[in-house]
Amino acid sequence: MAIIVSVVVAVALIIGGGIWFATQDDGGGSEAKGKDKQSSQGGSKGSSGGGDEPAEAVDAKLLNKVPMPKVSDQVTVEGMWVTDDAFVKAGVYKIVGYPLSGGAAKWTIPLDGAVCWSSDHLTKDGLTTVLYQEAKPSAADKYPSCTEVGLLDLKNGKMLWHRNVKEGDSKISFDEVTIGGGTVAAGGTSGGAAWSSSGQALWKPKSGEQCSDDGYAGGEDKLVAVRRCGDYDNPQIQVQTLNPKTGAVKSAYKVSQGIDYVHVASTDPLVIGLDAGDSTGSAVSDFLSIDDSAKAGKVLGKIGTENGKYDAKCESTNVEGCRKIAVSKSAKTLFLGSEDRTDSSAATANEVVAFSLENGKPIGKTDGVKGAALTPLGLDEDGSVLAYQESTWEAGGAVWRIDPKSYAKTKLLQNPVTSHELESKFSPSYSEIIYSAEHLYLSDVYASKPSGTYDRDDPLALVFGAS
Repeated sequence: MAIIVSVVVAVALIIGGGIWFATQDDGGGSEAKGKDKQSSQGGSKGSSGGGDEPAEAVDAKLLNKVPMPKVSDQVTVEGMWVTDDAFVKAGVYKIVGYPLSGGAAKWTIPLDGAVCWSSDHLTKDGLTTVLYQEAKPSAADKYPSCTEVGLLDLKNGKMLWHRNVKEGDSKISFDEVTIGGGTVAAGGTSGGAAWSSSGQALWKPKSGEQCSDDGYAGGEDKLVAVRRCGDYDNPQIQVQTLNPKTGAVKSAYKVSQGIDYVHVASTDPLVIGLDAGDSTGSAVSDFLSIDDSAKAGKVLGKIGTENGKYDAKCESTNVEGCRKIAVSKSAKTLFLGSEDRTDSSAATANEVVAFSLENGKPIGKTDGVKGAALTPLGLDEDGSVLAYQESTWEAGGAVWRIDPKSYAKTKLLQNPVTSHELESKFSPSYSEIIYSAEHLYLSDVYASKPSGTYDRDDPLALVFGAS
């Protein structure tokens, strides 16, 4: 099971006042709720956007560091969310709510074991879901199974319920979990199960089935399954848009034979990622936009990453977790960063390129900045793209807003150079990043024992903002 987020990201991941760096859309609900309410600054019309830094860009400082937990072995701590009044981070055997600017914990939700997977979705009511181990490691069982699914209320700092599924006397292990259309759904190599928000079981794996659900992708109103049939080494895979309450298939797209794993980058609009020969390790060579309005899904456009020419990152085997992309429903556009140029003399390190979801063709681009790559994070509540500028030795990181139609960019927040080394430890490919209400949150997905002086003081998370 791949554990590194999907920070990531996602899957549409605009959540509780925050924006995940993974896949985003503006289709409403958990993909478009509670986001930062800054207005975009206008730019020139056309197919290429530049834009200047506005006077109101936040001159941020490092407000807080969440210390790395002391562990004897690596522990997964995947999961970060932002609500109206809390910055929430998964810890070692717990979920912790902090003040928005960091500081002492406001509340803690204990877990029986380590987090295995966290959903990036947060409902309007502040609900999200996590998958965690049934126990802490022991001499008898060093690697407990990921069997427990919990529904969390992050507005009130509570676990509402937790469930597992048994086959005979044994619990079934899952690989990932999500929430969509009011349904909590977990999937993996053993199949899929789902529960209502009240905890009522809706479906579970059936013994002897020839098909099983690898996993699910969620959203405020939609739930999408990736269903695998036949030989595991040569499967026939379908991407199915489900009725979240019953599991009935509303639409199905049959993936070409020869594809082993399928990722769902967005549910509304439906965008999937395939690995058909990528050599960069990103686990995605192509994105397909799917019309799922009819019983048989139909491909509208195909967008290739061209072996790293365009930068995206998906989990190798999981359904959700694609990151470094943004999906706009209103603009019918997928945004990808181009590869980072190694030439330090280049005018810009990369561009953010816009592709039409209607035909897969590039339709515009936003010029980046000199010396630091821009990575799409998601959308704000107005449907503008948010992008993260990585830190360098000369400057701290920054957050930019990109107009999805003119492609003009506007700087929203600039981090200080004094903390650039700490900030550089959080990579958009492997870390969790949320921008919310003029604050930038970065966190790790593993708690690790320091290996030397270089990482002795590494934090679990950082919070940047004006105050």
